[in-house]
Parts: sequence; C-alpha cells; structure tokens
Amino acid sequence: MTHFMNHLRSLIRSLVPALPIALLCMNTSLPAFAQSEAHGIPGGKGDYTDLVELFDQFLAFRESADAKADFSADTIARRLGRMQEFQSRITDMNVVAWGRAQQVDYLAVRSRLDQYDFTLHRTRPWARDPGFYVDKMLWVAFTELPVHGEDRDDFLEHIRAIPDLVEAAKRQLDDVAADYADLAVHNLNNADGVGHGHPYRSVPPAGVLGWYDDLLGRAAEQPELVEDIEAARNAVQGFDSWLKEMRPTWTAPAGVGEAAFDWYLKHVKLMPWNSAELVVLGQRELDRLWAIYALERHRNRDLPELGPAASAEEYKQRIAETDRRIRTFLAEQQIITVPDDIGELDTNAPWIVRPGGRNFWEEIQFRDPSPDHLHAVIPGHRFDAIMTRRIDHPIRGRIGSGARAEGWATYLEEAMLQAGLFADLPRVRELIQIFGIFRAARVPADVWLQTRQMTVNEVVDYWLPRVPYLDRNVARVDAEIYLRRPPGYGIGYSIGMLQMQRLLADRKRQLGDDFELVAFHDELMADGWLPLSLIRWEMTGLEDEVSQFWHRKPMPD
Repeated sequence: MTHFMNHLRSLIRSLVPALPIALLCMNTSLPAFAQSEAHGIPGGKGDYTDLVELFDQFLAFRESADAKADFSADTIARRLGRMQEFQSRITDMNVVAWGRAQQVDYLAVRSRLDQYDFTLHRTRPWARDPGFYVDKMLWVAFTELPVHGEDRDDFLEHIRAIPDLVEAAKRQLDDVAADYADLAVHNLNNADGVGHGHPYRSVPPAGVLGWYDDLLGRAAEQPELVEDIEAARNAVQGFDSWLKEMRPTWTAPAGVGEAAFDWYLKHVKLMPWNSAELVVLGQRELDRLWAIYALERHRNRDLPELGPAASAEEYKQRIAETDRRIRTFLAEQQIITVPDDIGELDTNAPWIVRPGGRNFWEEIQFRDPSPDHLHAVIPGHRFDAIMTRRIDHPIRGRIGSGARAEGWATYLEEAMLQAGLFADLPRVRELIQIFGIFRAARVPADVWLQTRQMTVNEVVDYWLPRVPYLDRNVARVDAEIYLRRPPGYGIGYSIGMLQMQRLLADRKRQLGDDFELVAFHDELMADGWLPLSLIRWEMTGLEDEVSQFWHRKPMPD
C-alpha cells in the first residue's frame, strides 16, 4: 500500500500545473498563501500560463540564436535587449500565489534565463575562446565518404562554410584568454589521446588538421569533393598560423573569476554552497574515498588483481554479463523501475587498442565494465535520458541540470556498492572507489579553473598523483572540458552526488519505515533534470536551500 501511495504522490506531482491553486498548496511545509513578497518571491501580474509561454519563446529565441554564426557586436546587443525583455517579464509574475510545484518551475526557468544572460555577458566564448570555432571545424572532418544525395549537399554546405567561419573567428575573437588559445593550438595540431566521439583510427590523426588530411585521403573515392576539402583545410591552416602569430598578445586569464562564479553557482546552478565551500566539500570527499580505497586494498591484499580483457570479444562478453548482472540486481532488490521496453543500451567505453597503451577509462573498464555501465548506461545516463524524454510536461521535459544528470550517475556508483551489488566482487569495489576519487578531485580543480587560481596544466599536475591509473591525456582533456564548458560542470559529479545523498537521507528520515527505495528513485526520474535543490524542496518541503534563491542579485561586473 505504501508503494502505491508513493507512486500516487509522484503521479499527482507530475500533473501539478493543471491543478487548482488550492490543491497545489497541499502537503507543503510553508503553504503558498502564507508566503509573502518579503521572502523575495515575486507578486506581479503574470500567471503560470505566462511562464510557460515565456519559456517557449525563450527556447525558440535561444535555438535560433545558437544556430547562427553571427556574433557581431550589433547582433549581441540585440540578443541582450531581447534577454532584458524576458527578464522583465519573468519578474512580473504572481509567483507568491502559486503552489510549490509551480514555484519550482519558476525558479528553474529563471535559472535558464540567467544562464543565457551569463553567456552573453561573461563567458562570451565567441570572443574569448578560439576553441569555440575549432570545435566547429573538427566535426565536419569526421564525415564518412563517399557521400550522396541530401547527405552530400549537407556536407558541401558545411565544408564550404569553413573559410567563412575562419574569417568570422578572426573578426570576433577580441578578448582571448591565454589558456583558451593554447588549448586551441594544441587541438589543431595534436591528437588528444582520448578521442571522445572521434571515429576510430589505429593511429589517431594529429589534431583537427590531421583529420582534414584523413578526410582528403578518403576523398580519393569521391574526387569532386577534393577542391572544397582543400579550401577548408587551407583556411584551418591559416587560422592555426594566425593564432600562433597573435598568441603573444593574449595574456588574459581564462575562467570567469570568483565573484562571477559564485553568482553563477547561486543563480544558474541553484547550488546551496559557494565556491570556497565547494573546495572544502571536494577535498573532504577526496580524502574520504582515498581512506576507503586504502582499507579496501588492505582487505583484498591476498586476492588476485583484476586483469584487463585480452580481446574485443572478451570485453564484449564482460559488458553483456555486467548488463545482465545490473538489471537483475535492480529488479530483485527493488532499486528502480526499468520499463519493459528499455532494451540494450550499448556501452560508453568502446574497445580500443592504443599504440601507447590504455588510458584511464580503459584501465578501469577493460578490467570490469561495472563502474561506467552504472554511471553512463543503466540506470545512469542512457537510461536516465530515455526516462527524461518521456516526461510530458511543458517545462520539466525541457530543463537540463548537469549536476542532476552527473550527480545521479555518480551517486549510483557508491549507492549500488552499498546496496550489495559488489558484495562478491571485492576488486570491483576498488574500481568504484577509483572512479569516485577522480570525481572528487574534479571539484576543487573545477573551482580553481573558474576562479583563475590554476591553469589547465596546473590542474593536470594536481590530479596525476591523486588519481590511480590517471594518464596525462585524459587529465588534460578533462581539465579542458571543465574549463570550457558552462562553468561548474566538473563539480556536478561529486557535489550532485552529495545532494542526492542529502535528499535520500532527508526522505528516509521523513518517511521512516514507510520509505521505499524504488519509489524514491522512480519519483526522482519523474522530475526529470531539474536542479537537485529544487527536487529536494518539492519532494520534502524543506526550504533551507531554496530560500536563498528568491532574492536575485545583479550579475557582478
């Protein structure tokens, strides 16, 4: 009966926007009618339908803007003007009269507006990061040839746009940071040693320019494409030369600075901690996991080490067995509901034989696929994404939070270990802990990158002695990802996990013996990728985190 009631609660909450205000105010620790504008909650004119309409219009505006390569000063000024209009409208809504679920949606939408405003005002990758353009130059070179019909037309459109892209980059890169420039030059000329999303080559091409050479080699099957490919490659080569020529003049730091990062954490990521507090949490988590890893290694000292798979076929068998083991455990132990139509979800770490040996991810996964299968396949990212796409909600089906997605996936690693999945696999427990160590080490490093206390190379040097199996290539690529992505993505793994653990603890304390893990996880899936602080408020009624989000401070200069 308890299981049924928890599912009923989840169903009612998923239908909340359609319910009358009186019903929305039920089961809240502070009813909507008892709140006031003194809390900072807007008391304007707009209703919930106005919020949905605003969100629809904002998403359409953002999609249209992002699809264009025009980042001229006039264009950016027009976009900033449109964002002022959106911000004015969202502050003029009668949020104080809404129920908790709709107030959650309001904060989620406002955070998306603030994120795009932050991009326009602060991160400005089109002006500060040459890699913004290098990324666009790379992917077209992966095109499989020969190509025909509409695919050929699409390829020609993109390859012929490369010279114009280079010229636009030269015009628009007027505030370049040194670290961004160095990374762009490196990626133009060197294989990154990891190849996330790259087609497999036994000897990886030397950077973006190497991939254009690879494309030219494949164009022997379709010689009419050669002229356009050569023109694109020459443009990319010219961009590389221009970057090297300009590099001595670019001395600005990357990242966004401490004040801006703290603003972003609060208003965009809706995090209950500032950057200094995150460093403490991350370092504490790193120490905790190293201590557990040391104890686990001692406990297993007389057991044979796990060896990596010897062949692609053996690795494939290990993946299949891991998938069966995890799915059986999830069902038998009532961990989470996996719909019957969730079939095979593949793997996140393909079999690769590298001339220089295995990288960090392969050292772990080739020994046992469990850590990343939990994190990235089931019930992690791939399963999570399928469940989110099934959410039929005008806002929640279209909101994304990196800390929610990565926090859930990272939480699963240790949660399933504690739930007993690896009770008979002691050496696999060590691999889970190594994964956690790398996640935790990212937290202070991500903060230091954004607050300009470390460069990418300094972060790599910080990580290498602290993470077992870690190689320089994976470390450099990860540091680049977290420097160049929207700020704070790297903290989302361990900090999102801590938020998940806090939510689990809160809910267990509230429900006591009525708590059911499967209902808890299913309810989380029904909320999609809302920031975890909002999920916690809606699920538990606890306001200690969200109360600080209502008063919106101006973005620091």
